[in-house]
Parts: sequence; C-alpha cells; structure tokens
Amino acid sequence: MEIITNSRFNRAMKYLRALIIIFFSILLLCLAGILGLFIYAKILGPPPLAVPQSTLYFSNDGHLIGESNSGEKRYWVDIEDISPHIIHATVAIEDRKFYDHFGLDLKRIAGAVVADVKAMAKVQGASTITQQYARNLFLSHEKSWNRKLSEAFYAIRIEMNYTKEQILEGYLNTIYYGHGAYGVQAASQFYFGKDAKNLTLAEASMLAGIPKGPSLYSPVVSTEKAKQRQAIILQEMEELGKIHHEQLVAAKNEKLKIIGEYSQQQLSVAPYFQDVVKNLLKTKLNIDDRTIDLGGLRVYTTLNTKQQKIAEKAVQETISPDSEIQLGFVAMNPKNHYVTALVGGRDYEESPYNRAVQAIRQPGSTMKPILYYAALEKGFTPATTMRSEPTTFTFNKGKDQYQPHNFNNKYANDEVTMAQALAVSDNIYAVKTHLFLNEQTLVDTAKKFGITTDLKKVPSLALGTSGAKVIEMVNAYSLFANGGKASEPVFIKRVENYDGEVIYENKSTEEQQLKPDLTFVMSHMMTGMFDPKLSGYASVTGATISNQLTRPYAGKSGSTKADHWMIGFTPQLVSGIWTGYDNGSEITLTADKKYAKKIWAKFMEESLATKPIKKFKPPKGVKAVSINPTNGKLATPQCPVSRITYFSKGTEPTEYCTDHLDQPKKKQKPKKKKEEENEKNWLQRLLGR
Repeated sequence: MEIITNSRFNRAMKYLRALIIIFFSILLLCLAGILGLFIYAKILGPPPLAVPQSTLYFSNDGHLIGESNSGEKRYWVDIEDISPHIIHATVAIEDRKFYDHFGLDLKRIAGAVVADVKAMAKVQGASTITQQYARNLFLSHEKSWNRKLSEAFYAIRIEMNYTKEQILEGYLNTIYYGHGAYGVQAASQFYFGKDAKNLTLAEASMLAGIPKGPSLYSPVVSTEKAKQRQAIILQEMEELGKIHHEQLVAAKNEKLKIIGEYSQQQLSVAPYFQDVVKNLLKTKLNIDDRTIDLGGLRVYTTLNTKQQKIAEKAVQETISPDSEIQLGFVAMNPKNHYVTALVGGRDYEESPYNRAVQAIRQPGSTMKPILYYAALEKGFTPATTMRSEPTTFTFNKGKDQYQPHNFNNKYANDEVTMAQALAVSDNIYAVKTHLFLNEQTLVDTAKKFGITTDLKKVPSLALGTSGAKVIEMVNAYSLFANGGKASEPVFIKRVENYDGEVIYENKSTEEQQLKPDLTFVMSHMMTGMFDPKLSGYASVTGATISNQLTRPYAGKSGSTKADHWMIGFTPQLVSGIWTGYDNGSEITLTADKKYAKKIWAKFMEESLATKPIKKFKPPKGVKAVSINPTNGKLATPQCPVSRITYFSKGTEPTEYCTDHLDQPKKKQKPKKKKEEENEKNWLQRLLGR
C-alpha cells in the first residue's frame, strides 16, 4: 500500500514539475515575445504622423481667406496654443493614468477582457489616449480583436518614439468633436466661435465630453446631456486635483453661448481667385489632390482683400440685376506682377467658369498699344502722321480685301499723329501701321508682352480680332506701368506643409523685355485717352469717365460687336475688365456697352483713394516737347492746342507748326522772362536764322 502511495506521489510531483516547466516556458516565451515586440517596434521607428488637416489659404496681408472644402474642418495647433483646461479635462475623462503608462493600461485591458468574455463579444473598451490617437491615424473604428491588437502595437510604437506632450497634442488635434469638426481648434471655433487657447473651464469641460458620442453629447444636439457629461468631467478634474470645488461650482453654473456654426465669411472671399490658386498648386507645383484637400498646407497668396471687396462691390453696384452681361476682371501690382484682385463672373455659385483666366475673347483696340510700341521700336514716334480716311486694304497679291471702319465712321480725312490716333482709337491708322510693320511683327511683340494665346497673323489683328485672356492683357499692360519688366502673373507667394516647412516660395524674376525710354513714351501716349486736347475729328475714348478720375491714368479701351474692354494703370496699380455675353452674341443695349469703363473707374479711384498721387516718371533717354497734337509739329504760341509729349531723345520733332501764323496769339498765363525770350526767337529758329 505504501508503495502505491509513493508511486502516485511521484507521478503527481512529475506532473507538477512539468506544469511548472511549461508555465515558466510559456512565461519566458511571453516575455521574449513582449521583448521582441518592443525591439521590433523600436526598429520600425516612429510611425509617420501624417494627420489629415484642412489646407488654409491666406491673403497678402496674412488674413485667412479660405480652406479646403471636403465637409471636414481640420486645423492643427501647437499644444502651447491649447487651453490647459481642455488638456486637463480630456486626460481626466479619457485616460487618468496617461502620464504613467507606456501606451497600454493593463488593468483596464484586463477588466475589458473579462467583460468581453462574459458577453462573448467585443463590448467594452479600454483604450488609452495613445491607443485612440493610433486608431485615429492608422486604423478603422470597427470593434474587433484584430483591430485592437494593431491598435496596441501602434500605441507602443508611438509611446517609444514621441513624448507625452507630442502624443497629447496629436490626439487633441485629431479627435472628432462632431459636426465635421476634427481637432480641438475646429471644435472651439464651431461651438464657441473662439480659438482653443481661449477656452474657459466651463467651455473646455463641455467640449471634452463630446468625443464619447458627438450625436449624444453635442450641446447643439442636446444641451441637457451635454451638461450632464460636463458635470462628470468636472468631478473627475476635482478628484485629480486639477480644480477646486469652487471652480467646479462656478463652471457648472456658467451660462455658455453656443455658436454652432462656422464662419462663412472666410469661405466667400474671392472664390474665382482661390480656384486659380488651387489649379496652380496642382499643375505648377505638382501637388496631388489629396494633399491639396487634406494635407494641412498653408498657402500664402497675393490677394489684396481690400481691392477684392472694392472690385466685387463695383461690379454689383454697376451692372443691372436684369442684365445678362458677364465679366472677367483682374488687378495687378505692376512692380512684382502680383495679382491683387480677380473676379471671374457675377456669381460663382451660379457659374464657377472663370472668365478672367479661362475665356478667350477678342480684345479689340486694347491691342493697339502693343502694336504702337512695336512701331516705336521700328522708328515711329508719337508725332508720326498717316492719313485717316475710309480705306480698302488689298493683300495676298490683290486676291483679298479688308475694309475696316472707324467708330461711327468718323475720319479726319487728313493726316493725324499716332498720339491722336491712339487717343481717339483710329482704326485706319492702326491697320496701316500693322501692315507697314509686317503682320508677324505684332505677333512677335505680343509674345514679348507675355501673351501666350495664339494670335492670327491677319490684317485685323491690329484691331484685336484674335482672342486673348483678361489675365494676359492685364499682365501685358503691367509692362507699360513698370518700365518694360516682364514676368508671369503671380498668385502664390509661399506654400508651407503641415509641419511649417516651406515647400515652395515664389522666386520669379522680372526680365527687362522692353526699352525703358520707348515704354515710357508709350505709357505717356496712353494718358491721351483721358485728355480732351487730343479730341478733334472724334472724341478721346475716355471722355465719358474722365470727370470721375482724380489722378493721372494711362490706358486703352476696346470694343468689338460682342466684347467691351477697359485696361488702365498708374505706376502703383493695373487693372482690366472684359464684359460681354457668354454665348458671344452682339451687345446691343447701350447700358451694357458702358459697364467696362464704369467698373474700371470705380475700382481704380477707390483702390487708390488713400495712396499718394504718382505721376509717370520719365527715365533717362526721353525728352519732353510741346507739340501740336494734330500735325505733330512743335507748337507755337499761335497754335490753338498744344500738348507736352515725350519722345526718345533724338526723335523729337524739330519743325515748328506754321498752320496758325495768321491766327492771333492765344491768351496765356504770364510767363517768366526766359520763356518770353524763347517765344520771341521761335520764328527765327523756324526760319533758320
């Protein structure tokens, strides 16, 4: 009997030793597995924290003008810019041991496992803040053991490579607060209309309760449930020693003003302009669509919000609501070619088609200054004369004919100067100049001005019958305003990624494309459209708006049957506008024909109202003389009209006007002695004595 008992005892001990060995083997394997897991996590290094964020767009002065619109609001703020109240409230309700664990709370996990086993399903969570952050970044929100294990592994990796402050910052910037708001900054703006750094204890404790169930605890959905959740959070904060009881009571009783909406003003600023910027991000900077929408980019643009508002206001106040006329408008700083305002149509919501940068329309006589600059390079001067009369041009060895007409069929039937022909927009003079230079000359010169749209090499090109874009024409006129320096239009100054690193900075340089002396001569000639001294057989084309202008401007209007343009500038600002019907039909209503000039005048006057009046400064190489604008000869005291006109040195006229020798001397203001001596000797100089 004793032998049997010993045998059983020995077998029991044998089994016990085996169990102990198995237990410790399993334990060692588990420890080795855990150690291996940590080593593997360390080898993998930090997981990329590529958090989806809204791309933000800023104006030239740094104001937010828009953001990517995907139905979600995602902003990133540094932890220093988050109220300590929301930090303490979040830790208190979501993860009290956040600062003590390594990413996993084993006690909470054990409790959750027991609950799940009892229910035979995944019913209880035990996620730490780190695990929730990992889930927000890398995983779905399905309740499964596989997802839970992946979540734990990512949490370990995050804890091993980032500080608690970095983890908390990331969590607060990615957690969902309902109503499309991701992150504490977006939530603060939506619920309370303020930045996260300015949240009070009452606001923070209410906000911290929302992520558990935005559809339940949002104060927009249920004020009662939001308050109940807030009370629990305040209690937790008191137990952790983050607030005193008096603070708890005050926060519970504080009456909160819930905004419950995002600022729509930011999203309505220059939508056509923003479309251009987004297109450039994709086509010029080669940034993919997802990064543009949710890459957290900060795009700093050239938009001047004041000028943009002025432009939109001028359009709204000028064009009749009953009119079907459309428009494209661009304003630009000629010094750096920054686009400062842009309107692509009357209503973006109704039609996002951008007529300022997409529409190709006939520019009409706004092409003439480019033609006449080419003529200056070929030896013409503002005093060069040609005959203005009904003319039929033949070309292609007499096979084809072209018969342009002046507006209202008004002709001088005499010689006219280039200066006057430009001011009254004489078409005959323009076509004669164009054909004299050779049709290719204008095509090549337009390219020097930055016009990239293909132009047809035809006689009527002088009158702007080949289409161009508003942005091209305004950019071309910038060369007149800045002394001939060419550059592409600039919309984006700088782009930063979500981490604040500059990934693009505009470094476009201006190229001296035109001759400064001839550019100035041309610019001064373009002031003539507002000068009644140049009216004669026809009125100057700016006569209808000259009484609205309070400073010197240069410019040119243009029109075809279906298009009306006005482009003008000062040394500080260039702007241009096209008006017409989208279907290209003829503009017959008188009111519709006048909108372009009126809008341009309103915009320029209001935009420059607070700026000093600047005249066009003559460069070296030009000379000013007083001429008779009708015949281009040096004016005499007997000439009824004289105008100061600039010439490239050596090209100014030397012959005096003799057309009015029998005319009585016109009354003039008292002159200085030197001027009187010059007048006495003018006839002797004329006769060569």
